[in-house]
Amino acid sequence: MTKMKYEVIKREGRAKRAHMETVHGSVETPVFMNVATAGAIKGGLSADDLRSIDTQIALCNTYHLHVRPGDEAVYKLGGLHSFMRWDRPILTDSGGFQVFSLADLRKIKEEGVTFHSHIDGARIFMGPEESMRIQSHLASTIAMAFDECPPSHAERDYVAKSVARTTRWLARCKDEMARLNSMEETINRDQLLFGINQGAVYPDIRIDHAQQISEMNLDGYAVGGLAVGETHAEMYEILDAVVPHLPADKPTYLMGVGTPQNILEGVDRGIDFFDCVYPSRNGRHGNLYTNKGTVRIKNARYALDPRPIEEGCGCPVCRAGYSRGYIRHLVRAQETLGLRMCVMHNLYFYNHLMTQIRDALDQGCFADFKKKMLDQLEGDGD
Repeated sequence: MTKMKYEVIKREGRAKRAHMETVHGSVETPVFMNVATAGAIKGGLSADDLRSIDTQIALCNTYHLHVRPGDEAVYKLGGLHSFMRWDRPILTDSGGFQVFSLADLRKIKEEGVTFHSHIDGARIFMGPEESMRIQSHLASTIAMAFDECPPSHAERDYVAKSVARTTRWLARCKDEMARLNSMEETINRDQLLFGINQGAVYPDIRIDHAQQISEMNLDGYAVGGLAVGETHAEMYEILDAVVPHLPADKPTYLMGVGTPQNILEGVDRGIDFFDCVYPSRNGRHGNLYTNKGTVRIKNARYALDPRPIEEGCGCPVCRAGYSRGYIRHLVRAQETLGLRMCVMHNLYFYNHLMTQIRDALDQGCFADFKKKMLDQLEGDGD
């Protein structure tokens, strides 16, 4: 596999603090990846904005970029980094989750999946090779292997067969990635490949799959198929079971998760990478994260509130002194500026939470920090 430096600096229980170097720069973990689905954050944040709120790595969506504007267009414009004017790492998902979410519009075979575009209904075929080619065109730092994400409570027999096929697809992804990275015309010939552990809520299937994919010596490993309908307790049970069976000297990624509480629990179980649409989506709906809980800015109680979203917050919105009363007005009036401010604050909150987590791990006091934060996050923001 492609050369990559990943070094665990500190451990506290199963939690780990690591440093990772890539062709597009370094990443300090644990880290939250800001979700730029179609090459941009929903909420009007530019690459410069992302840098201003300490974003280390962005996540883009392979399926959405393939459908629009087309991965060929992105390739001709120099790849995602040039396209977005973003000079730090980017992870692209594989399109596998869209296979899950477009259940009514798909047909899964050994070769891959046929489904229909959510935009115009056009027929699309995607298999391991197609996903790798699209992601190679996008020239992301990290490409995710193509997989099927079975529903969390699907029948055991279906899940077992699905996971076996995902393993076969992973071998094809690895071969195709090696081929693409050997080609002169490939933009990023140091593209990394992460495999994905699946198995729904069956610990034994998960563990067996983790052991199989660990033998493939990939650049990193993700736990997929969680936060898709199972309880938080079930999610944590799966992480407790599976993470010890993934390589300790490779990065681990919990896909699509989650709340600040989920992140704290994930770190405690050995996860390095997280992503979720919550901070941007909740921001666009006026739900703002703080160290004292969630501020629901549309509430009438904030109409005359002169305070920033959170006292002492280092985000550009709070530093500039914009009041809760003003932001409430903008959000209720559906002004784009209000949505942008809310998204910027929430993403900064997540990025800063990860900084606090890394600092706590560096100082050997993560357990105490986790307990304090979980208690504080139960508040109402005041």
